[in-house]
Amino acid sequence: MNTSESNALAVERVRHETKVRRLQVLHIEQVSPHFLRVRLAGDALRGFVSASFDDHVKLMLPAQPGTPLVLPEAGPDGLALPPGAERPVMRDYTPRRFDGEAGLLDIEFLLHGDGVASRWVGQAREGDEVGIGGPRGSFVVPTGFDWHLLVGDETALPAIARRLEELPETAHAITVIETADAGDRRALNSRAHLQTHWVRSGEVSALASTVRALALPSGEGFAWAAGEAASMVAVRQALVQGHGMDKARVRASAYWKRGSVGHHETLGG
Repeated sequence: MNTSESNALAVERVRHETKVRRLQVLHIEQVSPHFLRVRLAGDALRGFVSASFDDHVKLMLPAQPGTPLVLPEAGPDGLALPPGAERPVMRDYTPRRFDGEAGLLDIEFLLHGDGVASRWVGQAREGDEVGIGGPRGSFVVPTGFDWHLLVGDETALPAIARRLEELPETAHAITVIETADAGDRRALNSRAHLQTHWVRSGEVSALASTVRALALPSGEGFAWAAGEAASMVAVRQALVQGHGMDKARVRASAYWKRGSVGHHETLGG
């Protein structure tokens, strides 16, 4: 690969201005048995930027159910809460779709367990207020790779779906997605040539075993993976050690970790 080709396939890290925005729920849609899509709107979305499919924003919810939403405000020492205010509940979410002209932001919620965000979205109504912070930065992966491998569990589905919609018709995409409920295996829209593998939730190694058994295409590829921490460690090992992929061509993130709350960690890339 010559220098110009190498530069064209170089990932880019972009920083964004950190800003907290107060938005309103405009619409709620059931996407599948365990997914709700919430459309947010508000003048505060002016200047919002999401340059990559795996961006994440801090979703901010009222500290206590039924109480007013208090958000951090810009001050001389940066963002801070008003004196005596209780910190809002914060969770990381992927901007599923953003329409800058219309001022609309979609976020998809996975309904699982009894988490704060799951409880909130299950009771959310049009007009409810939420806050978002960020994204603080974007990890931009060029679309010009010969092939793109996208791996994840249900928590990664919104990011995978967004990436597939953004890929050009010249791209070759392979997805390996783990779901507990077959009803969440949605149709994935993409102009790219798409090969999809659905995996049933089970052992930690379920995703990694499927990834290890793949016959990856020739040419220059990039692998992106996100999901439960231990599972993602195994997937990354399958890619780097099993398939011999360059670590620079693999990005793996832990979107959650068993036994932890609000966990988000980049494992490699």
